[in-house]
Amino acid sequence: MFLDDLCKKLDVDCAPPRSTARLLDKLVGAFIEVECLNPTFIIEHPQIMSPLAKYHRSKPGLTERFELFCNYHEMCNSYTELNDPFKQKELFIQQLEAKKKGDDEAQGYDENFVKALEYGLPPTAGWGMGVDRMTMLLTDNINIQVTNQ
Repeated sequence: MFLDDLCKKLDVDCAPPRSTARLLDKLVGAFIEVECLNPTFIIEHPQIMSPLAKYHRSKPGLTERFELFCNYHEMCNSYTELNDPFKQKELFIQQLEAKKKGDDEAQGYDENFVKALEYGLPPTAGWGMGVDRMTMLLTDNINIQVTNQ
């Protein structure tokens, strides 16, 4: 697999399972996110990395998603919601398979969400920016976990 070989060649660590999405995420973290000192938007993520995001309207293979980085920290994650119940169900099943293979970041199956989509979810979007992320930025820390010293 090309990405697996590339991560090995570039010495980018990726714990198993070494799926395409996980390898891409590690490469982005190693080579793009580390360059985001000034406010930077990473946009139009690949579909494989965004199982809840709607597919891009005019760019096949991409999604309507962005992340805002500032001072090397992810500050905000935003996307247009995928509102196709059949596609969402398929993606949740793929996520369950990834979880079974050891991907601890994979989503679970949300039966209530799929049911709501079947009734009809209008086009929606949103963004998330936690207090933890803002605290990390303001205190120039990579995490906000309290440690005993």
